[in-house]
Amino acid sequence: MPIHDWTRVDHGTFHDFHQGWAPEIRSALNNGLLPPDYEAKVEQHTEDGIPDVLTLQLSTPPGNGASGTNATGTAPGGRLSSVATAPPKVRFTSEFGAENYAKLRRTIAVRREDDRVVALIELVSPGNKSGVHGIRAFTRKVIGSLDHGIHVLVVDLFPPGSRDPNGIHPVIWSEYRDEVYAAPFGKNLTLVAYEAGAVTRAYVEPVAVGDTLPDMPLFLEPGLYVNIPLEATYAAAFLGITRRTRERLNAAE
Repeated sequence: MPIHDWTRVDHGTFHDFHQGWAPEIRSALNNGLLPPDYEAKVEQHTEDGIPDVLTLQLSTPPGNGASGTNATGTAPGGRLSSVATAPPKVRFTSEFGAENYAKLRRTIAVRREDDRVVALIELVSPGNKSGVHGIRAFTRKVIGSLDHGIHVLVVDLFPPGSRDPNGIHPVIWSEYRDEVYAAPFGKNLTLVAYEAGAVTRAYVEPVAVGDTLPDMPLFLEPGLYVNIPLEATYAAAFLGITRRTRERLNAAE
């Protein structure tokens, strides 16, 4: 199913779709993508940093039971694992090596014994980019997560505006380093996976309306990720919105 032009509908309509997409991603994660010591939950979105989809590590410390090499590896307990360690296949990759002392100043976190947050997925909504406050709050949320070692996957299906003229990624990445980024001509929507760690990496895949959504990596630990089936979950969520909205969006293709 091609990516639709969500600028043709009002914000409430996309919010309705968003509310259906997040649970589809959560279900995919909990039904075979994640190793057995991880689980995903959908949380209420607020401006205070609560993500759309949380991936929680339940009990196993990093490096003990959450490893694997590809979709045919065996996870602990005998279940097939889709955890990967090879570099993700995306269009652009960038990285930032933080100074040691800068990292040390930002390692304090409140943790519950058995549910350490390791990753989150953010589905960008129009409200995240419609005002100065919105885009600052969104950027602050992503940067704060990365600074605490939480990996982030950002899915932005809205074109750049005055506050993100080159897309959402340069706005976020500028907090780390000065780097010129320009999406290829005609690819003005952004998918970007951030891998947090001593070296923070960004894996960017520019897309456009009409493209099929590619799978994107969601890191669980540095060097360890699962591929999120964005296309399959998007298509499933699209079937749940109103027929009138589906017809309107399909007619624009």
